[in-house]
Amino acid sequence: MMTGSSVVTPPHFCFSLHKMNNKHSVCLLQRILMMESWMLMILIMPGVWSGYWSVTFENQCALKGTSVVMKCSYDYPSGQRVTRVDWYKALSIQGQRRLYPLSRLFSPRDFKYVGDKNSNCNLKINNVQLADEGLYHFGFVTTSDRWTSKTHANLNVKELTAVINPSTVKEGDDVNLTCVSGCAHTTISWLKEGRPVPKPVKASREDAGTYFCAVQGQETVRSNSVTLNVQYAPKRVTLLVSPPGDVVKGSSVTFTCSSDANPPVTQRGYSLYRDRQFISSGQKHTISDLQPRDSGLYQCQAWNNISWMGDDLINSTHIHLEVQYGPMNVSVSVDPQQPAEGSSVNLTCSSEANPAADNYTWFKRTDSSSSSTVLQVGGGQVLSLPSMTASHTGLYLCRARNSVGEDNSAEMLLTMIREDHGSQTHQIIAGVGVVVLVILVVALLLYWKKQRTHAAEKTVFGSRIIGEGLSSSATEVQQDAVYANIQRSSSHPRNTHHKHNVPFSVEAELIYTTVTSKPRNKSRAPEESRATAGETNDSVIYSTLVQSS
Repeated sequence: MMTGSSVVTPPHFCFSLHKMNNKHSVCLLQRILMMESWMLMILIMPGVWSGYWSVTFENQCALKGTSVVMKCSYDYPSGQRVTRVDWYKALSIQGQRRLYPLSRLFSPRDFKYVGDKNSNCNLKINNVQLADEGLYHFGFVTTSDRWTSKTHANLNVKELTAVINPSTVKEGDDVNLTCVSGCAHTTISWLKEGRPVPKPVKASREDAGTYFCAVQGQETVRSNSVTLNVQYAPKRVTLLVSPPGDVVKGSSVTFTCSSDANPPVTQRGYSLYRDRQFISSGQKHTISDLQPRDSGLYQCQAWNNISWMGDDLINSTHIHLEVQYGPMNVSVSVDPQQPAEGSSVNLTCSSEANPAADNYTWFKRTDSSSSSTVLQVGGGQVLSLPSMTASHTGLYLCRARNSVGEDNSAEMLLTMIREDHGSQTHQIIAGVGVVVLVILVVALLLYWKKQRTHAAEKTVFGSRIIGEGLSSSATEVQQDAVYANIQRSSSHPRNTHHKHNVPFSVEAELIYTTVTSKPRNKSRAPEESRATAGETNDSVIYSTLVQSS
């Protein structure tokens, strides 16, 4: 067995010549001729009759996961035929380097000899791994000897490494993506989420994601993945309401706000508004007892640390919430407010409802001595009475109804005003009554007066002329009306022996009489003035009246 370089010595054809002829010159000539023949054969048949024991390698750099061909060529002396080839890997065992055949170290499918048995000794390694890195030798066996190379081929195994700096950027910032291979002349392509993409330069929200680089043409050979984090203000802000559709008073709804933002919007980053008035903060808001006042336009606003310092506060689209409820605050109005007999009257029913009330019913209360009943008297929002009569007066109410519910109004009293002639009749009747009353009072007074006068005439008037020598001045005084003394008689019987005749009355009351003063005739005799009390005179003189006890 031969190792390293060796040269085979050509045959010694001069041996017989030496024996036949001792002439050295002849042998030398023969040798020269033989050398020329050998040289001619080498020139004519290279690789068959010429060569030295040698192996030539090229060092290789391969990326992990790729395939590599270890370039190799070998040579050997002429006249021999290669019967076997082997590749070896040098391993250090207990501090000593030893060669181990690849067939014993690795799976045959990963290593494939792609050379021949003449001069090409190339080796292809599939799916190169880091463990494949090292020193490789080639050896072969011929018909007469074997050869193992003293030199070796060096295989370096590298990995693709993707680097991004910085990994977090804001939208619009520059992006720096780098792929490090470690092997020269490697063509790189970039992939995002498994799809080939151009290398980003300016960051946009669409560029955010996971990247890796790969060997072009061998995209399965990939680098480690790197993530580009692009921060941006909220977009696609959405407001949802649950349950969707119509909602009724007293039920509950939940508003949910969502958005696409990086970093994500926090709970405090969401705000809910109704008719541009702030309602609450948070991603969700629930109204458990809906009221009509909760109706309106709702909108959600979202912000994060990218947008809150600026004007980029993104609003959602509007959601119109309409709370449906049955009729409420049902009322009745009258037109005119004080209807007259015979006039036209309209009773109108009004209510608050959503949807608007679409059914109205009118009722009138009728009372009897034993019971009170409510009768339906019409339908529609307006109850018309074309000619008002007394039978139309009374208590009315209306009932309003929609698809949600119904409600009644309070009872309304409808009254009627009589026409003007009826009022005048009452006034006339009242006037006549007053006149009759006055007449009765006057008649009673006259009757009473008459009775008093009659009682006064029965009163006994007595007077005695004290002296005939009454002066004319006294007579003149009598011509005028004289107020007489009014005395009250004692309870004792009248004394007939009294010097004076004192008039007295049997009446128990004091009666006033009419006084008429007429001038007297001066020619009349004084004796006429002494007339008796029972005689009639044209003049009325106040007399002395005595009230009996």
